[in-house]
Amino acid sequence: MTTKNTDTISFWYDPDKRSILYQFGAACLFAFVAWYLISNTMTNLERQSIATGFGFLNNEAAFEIGESLIEYSAADKYAKALWVGFLNTLMVSFIGVILTVILGTFLGIARLSKNWLVNKCATGYIELFQDIPVLLQLFFWYAFFYEMLPGPRDAISPFKGLFLCNRGLIFGIPQAHPVYKYMAVAVIIAVIIIFFIKKWAKKRQSLTGEIFPVFYTSILLLIGFPFLCWLIAGMPTDMNVPVLKGFNFKGGLSISPEFAALLLGLVLYTAAFVAEVVRAGIQSVSKGQTEAAIAIGLKPGQVLNLIILPQALRVIIPPLTSQMLNLTKNSSLAVAIGFPDFVSVAGTAINQTGQAIEGVMLIMIVYLIFSLSTSAFMNWYNKKMAIVER
Repeated sequence: MTTKNTDTISFWYDPDKRSILYQFGAACLFAFVAWYLISNTMTNLERQSIATGFGFLNNEAAFEIGESLIEYSAADKYAKALWVGFLNTLMVSFIGVILTVILGTFLGIARLSKNWLVNKCATGYIELFQDIPVLLQLFFWYAFFYEMLPGPRDAISPFKGLFLCNRGLIFGIPQAHPVYKYMAVAVIIAVIIIFFIKKWAKKRQSLTGEIFPVFYTSILLLIGFPFLCWLIAGMPTDMNVPVLKGFNFKGGLSISPEFAALLLGLVLYTAAFVAEVVRAGIQSVSKGQTEAAIAIGLKPGQVLNLIILPQALRVIIPPLTSQMLNLTKNSSLAVAIGFPDFVSVAGTAINQTGQAIEGVMLIMIVYLIFSLSTSAFMNWYNKKMAIVER
């Protein structure tokens, strides 16, 4: 009897054994709740004669999409319509993240400027845009383009080929030519070469102490390779310039008011938070580090690249990742101003087919992919930039 009591008491006071029991109980509870919800949902759908599954993706969409990176018509299937929405969301998120990081870094550095005017302007911007809800900012920029800008006939044109009106920003682009494909390939080749040059320069510096001008070499390669392709192709200069015909412009490239309003709202709002992240990261580096670097003769640019940024990035990257994720998720607000992102297209598909569960599930999967991809990349970059103590 004593042995049994001792075994029983030891089981309940053993944290490892208790944890297994608790996890098993939690798993059973989760399975029961999931079974109940799924069975109840399927019963209700069957009662209302609502079809389930993703077979609707092969049906004709029968609705147009205002903006698309690929060719699309109402005769295409729902799968292609959703793909168009996916690409639109990806485009907004990718461009928005790049512009946000650039603007936020500039504002964060300006926030630390010793110039009174620059410092106060950066502070005022940060305080203003952080305190205004992002949805309200989207409405403001949307109203700005449609209510405050003139019509196409009275479009603002700072110089030939560029027009700004309530139909968006319209500007000229180079006429289609085979050489531009080769120029794009040249840029990719230049990026690969720069990658290896940077690794070689870093190794050379650690062995000899000599600094190779990687930045200027990179600029030369990125400009020189495409320029060389352009010269070999005969220097084509033909332009596709927009021309006013009827009530709108024909030709050139047009950036719609919806896209511009969405991008402006997301970038200006998120950049205010990124600026504070950058400021905090720079201030986390001891002033003695900067003073010591200047004392040994390093130039201001070298102090920033070699001393401040490597130490500040370990503080900047984690919260910067959160802001990137916030921008991507906030892009779902595009439906409020009529931009056809994935949420908007999926919402239209849900309204037409009644496949609400499948549509919402697709939305969740898409944003989960965006979030996990961003997190994975930033985690990789964070490990790459980590300072290794020896």
